[in-house]
This record gives sequence, structure tokens and C-alpha cells, in this order.
Amino acid sequence: MNESLVVRAPASSANLGAGFDVLGMAVDLYLDIGFGDPPDHAQTIDRHHPSATAFAAASRAIEPGEPLWVRSPIPMGRGLGFSGAARVAGAALAAVAASDDPAAALVARADAVLEVAAGLERHGDNAAASVAGGVVAWVDGTVIPLRLGPVLAAASVVVWVPAATTSTERSRGTLAGAIARGDVVHNLGRVAQFVAAIEHDDPSLLVGATDDRLHQATRLAAVPDASDALDAGVAAGAWCGWLSGSGPTMGFLVDGDAAAVVGDALPDSGHVKHLHIATRGVHVVGC
Repeated sequence: MNESLVVRAPASSANLGAGFDVLGMAVDLYLDIGFGDPPDHAQTIDRHHPSATAFAAASRAIEPGEPLWVRSPIPMGRGLGFSGAARVAGAALAAVAASDDPAAALVARADAVLEVAAGLERHGDNAAASVAGGVVAWVDGTVIPLRLGPVLAAASVVVWVPAATTSTERSRGTLAGAIARGDVVHNLGRVAQFVAAIEHDDPSLLVGATDDRLHQATRLAAVPDASDALDAGVAAGAWCGWLSGSGPTMGFLVDGDAAAVVGDALPDSGHVKHLHIATRGVHVVGC
């Protein structure tokens, strides 16, 4: 194995309001993975780590043959796609480990990497964003990148991260099994509005575009101060706000000039990160 080979995958925020299990956004927190002795701020992982299980699934091997290490500032269990980024990175490393040109091999095998990671995740919105970067839709096993113009590409993504953690599987179990027709129509309209805002690079269309009636109300109620954070961020000037994945993190798209004001308005019960959309998906950073 090439001990100088390093693969990097971005974190992600999924659902983006009404786009339940469909919309995802890559953000600029990154997970790195490689072989051999771990570098600074990295740790060797065992075969139960999501990166290791994805490596094994992609390489069809029980063990990688050499120790794997991971370095990541992505918080676990907070709705920022840690497991998705970890599985994408692990599958990507396996896909390119034996190649003489890992960067080219990763481009050629991106679909296979996504198939492995999404299969392990059991929903593909986070994995699709980590593979492709930018803002994406996950539709019937296919990733559809949305066109990201210069205004929104430069926007700030302010996230409020409380101390609590969530389990996606347990959170899904709390959601209603039947949805009223009016709520479905409401969400369809908001998804169309959000996609139009991205495609037209028009922040004004984001106002109200993340309003959801399928999952957010139930999940927000389980996280102290989350609803207050959502209201405070939008009132302070964010274009839109949403529960990131199954939570507990809240995300906001904000004009860069207003990012500090929005961050300062959020409850003290969580910490604030100032991020951006990661326009590049999984890639090789060392070889």
C-alpha cells in the first residue's frame, strides 16, 4: 500500500429543510484517511470504524492489509455527515489504492465509491454531497449536482452545534408514517423553490425555501433551544435555516457580511462554526 496516499472527503448537511432524504450540501470540514503511521492529529482506526468498513466493502477484503488512520474535525452524531464522509473517504481510498494515478482513478470510480458509501449509510444524501461537493439532489440512487453560482458559492454557512448528539435511526423512528396531502404539497413547493434559488444563484428565493412539514418539527422538539436557534438565526439576517440532517445542529445560509451577526444571535447552549459550501467533493490530497 502507498503510505503517502491521502484521500479527503468533506462533511455535509442533509435534507436542507423540505428536501428529506434528497437534498445535501457539502461543507468545508474535511475527513482525511491514509495508510500506515498516523500523522499529527490523526488516529489509527479499527475495523469497526465507518471508514474501515467502507474500505473493506469497496475492496472486498476483511482487512486492509495495513493500518488505516483518520484525521477529522467533523463532530460525530451532530448532523454534519461524519459517517457519510468517513464511508466515502474509506471507499475512495480502497478504489484508488493500487492505481498509478490515484486522482484520475478516483474520478473514474466515483460512481462505485458512492454506491458503496450510500449502501452502508442506507440513505444517499450525505454520501452524495461528500462525493460530488456543492449542493446535490439524491434521486433513485443517482446524484444530481445543482449548479452553484458565484453569489451562493461565496456565502457563509453558519452552523450552531449544541452539546447533545442524535441517532439518525432512532430519530427516524419518531417520524409520522402517514403524511397529509397538504403537507406533501407544501414540501414539494419548498424543494422546487430551494432548487430554483441555487440554480438561479438568487438568495432572495431562499426565504421560506427550507420550511418543512415532514420531519423538522418532531426533531426540533427533541433538542433544547433548537427552535429558538432557528428563529434567532433567520431574524438576525440569514436567508434560510434548517435542521442539519437529523440534528441537533442547525444550519444557516448567510451573506458573508451578516455571518458574524447571525452567529452572535444564536443561543449560548451551542457553539458556532463559520463554514462555506465545499465546492469540491472527495479527492486525493497526497500520493
